[in-house]
Amino acid sequence: MSLSFADLPIPAAQLENLQALGYVQMTDIQRAALPLAMAGMDLIAQAKTGSGKTAAFGIAMLDKIDPKTLAVQGLVICPTRELSTQVAEELRRLARFQPNVKIVVLCGGVPMRPQISTLEHGAHIVVGTPGRLKDHILKGHLQLDQVHTLVLDEADRMLEMGFKQEMVEIIGYTPNTRQTSLFSATFPDDIEYISRRFQKNPRQVTVEVQHDLETIDQQFYLCHHKDKLPSLARLLAYNDFEHGMIFCNTKALAQEVTDYLNDKGFSALALHGDMEQRERDQILIRFKHHSVHFLVATDVAARGLDIEALPVVINYEFPRNHETYVHRIGRTGRAGMEGIAMTLFTEKERYKLDNLCAVQDQVLQYESIDTVPQVRNPQRLPEYITLYISGGRKDKVRRGDVLGAIVQEAGIDASLVGKIDVVEHSTYVAVERDAARQVVSALNQGKIKGRKFKVGRVE
Repeated sequence: MSLSFADLPIPAAQLENLQALGYVQMTDIQRAALPLAMAGMDLIAQAKTGSGKTAAFGIAMLDKIDPKTLAVQGLVICPTRELSTQVAEELRRLARFQPNVKIVVLCGGVPMRPQISTLEHGAHIVVGTPGRLKDHILKGHLQLDQVHTLVLDEADRMLEMGFKQEMVEIIGYTPNTRQTSLFSATFPDDIEYISRRFQKNPRQVTVEVQHDLETIDQQFYLCHHKDKLPSLARLLAYNDFEHGMIFCNTKALAQEVTDYLNDKGFSALALHGDMEQRERDQILIRFKHHSVHFLVATDVAARGLDIEALPVVINYEFPRNHETYVHRIGRTGRAGMEGIAMTLFTEKERYKLDNLCAVQDQVLQYESIDTVPQVRNPQRLPEYITLYISGGRKDKVRRGDVLGAIVQEAGIDASLVGKIDVVEHSTYVAVERDAARQVVSALNQGKIKGRKFKVGRVE
């Protein structure tokens, strides 16, 4: 008999909450890690983004939180702001069964003052990046002496980014009695060092980290280097994709590809490390809202992004190793659905395809780009436009408030509204293109939850 959430010592209110959130069956990592985490054991777990690992550590962490004690009891350290935000959002969803659990995100790229103000009001769980966490600790804003649960999420990625010293220092401020869980896709020597130094008899959990390539149609197209950009446009035009990710190996190339596609009438946004954090956040939201067709990203920028299954992933160039290739194309063909992964390569890169064949132990066929028919792709605008509202979670704004105001103030049907994302100080809502101007005008003249907020289009 397979393990279910009901088999664990979880409160009835949490079981009801999990059911309402759609947690019906456990994922592999949840099945392997949760019973051990609930029993208070230290874990070293191998799992990828999208495997359900936040619930694997989050359910156990929340089970031990005492809402009456307004002190930091749980700490999650993540490599990026995007991952920190996603982890915090999921923890808030998981915490709905228990009122008054405060979860705070502490990351760089934004001013410290609002974070300091939030910490002054207390927090039960803190999720953040190493640099900003260390800053708050050294300035006396963050106390970790009552932390009972510590999680290092994507620990290998933090080490790659040079955060080893910060991680060691932060952990030093937590009690030795804490429970420590370490989640990592790979296990380099530094991971073993962190584990040996800070964990107590950890139980090792490994789940299948390779994506099921059986559900992914891998296609390869040979082209001349000088024709790569037109070749990419040719693939997009012929297949008429509405949504997909395009991967490049460098920031400069990601921007070059984005500029070219937009010049040719496609809808594309770049995502790379040179951008301000606010811009990165808005780009990701627009992509999730389907108010842009293509996201052109580097691997560093895309690492840890929780994006729903995509119909297509395109490698504008081969990644530097097979693990990265599998991680890229694993964003399509998820949950048993079929997906497409396309890779453009030149004659000089043919050996990389040969290497891929050897690693996958199969023959991977390729075609010349000339076999793809040239078609004229009429300019097709994205279905949605993303709107910005100047009130968020801190203003007690909820999704239902926004949807209700749009229906009542703008007089449009709720079916014309797409995804709604409420973040700390703002809200983003996807509205069908033809209704967007009407919604902006109505909300700027009207009110949301009895209050006036500034509303505009995200460009």
